[in-house]
Amino acid sequence: MTSVSYALDVLSEAVVDLAAIAHNTRLLTRTAGSAELMAVVKADGFGHGMVPVARTALANGAGWLGVATPAEALRLRAAGIDAPVLLWLYPPDHDFGPVLAAGIDVSVADVAVLESVAADAWKSGRPASVHLKADTGMSRGGAVAPDWTKLLDAARRLEEAGTIRITGLWSHLATAEDTTDAGLHEQIRQFADFRHAARAAGVLAPVVHLANSAATLHLPQTRHDLVRTGIALYGSEPVPGRTFGLTPAMTVRARVVSVSGPLAQIPLGFADGIPWRASGRASFQLHGVRVPVVGRITMDEVVVDIGDLPVRPGDTAVMFGPGTAGEPTAADWARWADTNPHEILTGIGARVVRRYLSHSEPAAR
Repeated sequence: MTSVSYALDVLSEAVVDLAAIAHNTRLLTRTAGSAELMAVVKADGFGHGMVPVARTALANGAGWLGVATPAEALRLRAAGIDAPVLLWLYPPDHDFGPVLAAGIDVSVADVAVLESVAADAWKSGRPASVHLKADTGMSRGGAVAPDWTKLLDAARRLEEAGTIRITGLWSHLATAEDTTDAGLHEQIRQFADFRHAARAAGVLAPVVHLANSAATLHLPQTRHDLVRTGIALYGSEPVPGRTFGLTPAMTVRARVVSVSGPLAQIPLGFADGIPWRASGRASFQLHGVRVPVVGRITMDEVVVDIGDLPVRPGDTAVMFGPGTAGEPTAADWARWADTNPHEILTGIGARVVRRYLSHSEPAAR
């Protein structure tokens, strides 16, 4: 059994291998070719820790950071990170002053919002950097075709007035992992139409971006000037049935707290992000062997059937890791819970202590 050290009061931990983040960033940067890489670090870096992941990605080839909310963007600036940052989710009637003062780019898909951004930029005395988002079919926060022309006209007018700078044009793919999906190719075609309309309106943005993780890896025609990589950055392969050499960066493990006959109690439950739906399907790894979860996953703990394994309190049980030592992976847990790896990774709760490695460490057994 691999020896694993914990702080005395730690029941469970998520070990984040920053060397894996670095490897994945370099791999994605090479794959992107001439396109820059945006490391998407929203949701606290998919549960891995926004700031350590951002710094690692930037040190290994990423040129941009992507977040959902203003609070996330400002957290990066508070940490001293001055790389270009794009945010795309904010409440109605939001005061953009703080993010504009911090030099953060804002995604806009509505004329009224664009005018609000411009008004806040005028107050701040510096133009706002905006990315105009088109809805090519995902129906998630973009301008549909009839409204795109109005958005372009307003953007050009406000740029001429000096209150905004049109930095980017972008959209989001819904099914980039499946090249046989007709909707994917329709989205790519529509994005080309949106770009043509922008050129016809005299709107020239220096950064055009469409590709997510899956598209970055296997749809070169979508890479344009910038690619946005989220789940792949953390080592989860985004295209079913294909592997690209990504390395999972997180291992979640806990100490056995009690043993009773063939049953061992592990202090991880659905309050820690262990999906209740995986009850009766999932397994952990103990002493290099996968052991099944028995009974229901509760708020604070799970029970596993260890058979005749010589397990003692204090031994390490691995929920998931890279899979290189036979332990379950986040993809396994996603399958057991009928979800995706994104939900598994982002769901790991605050009680699970994060610990960071700058070098790879063998998985606990």
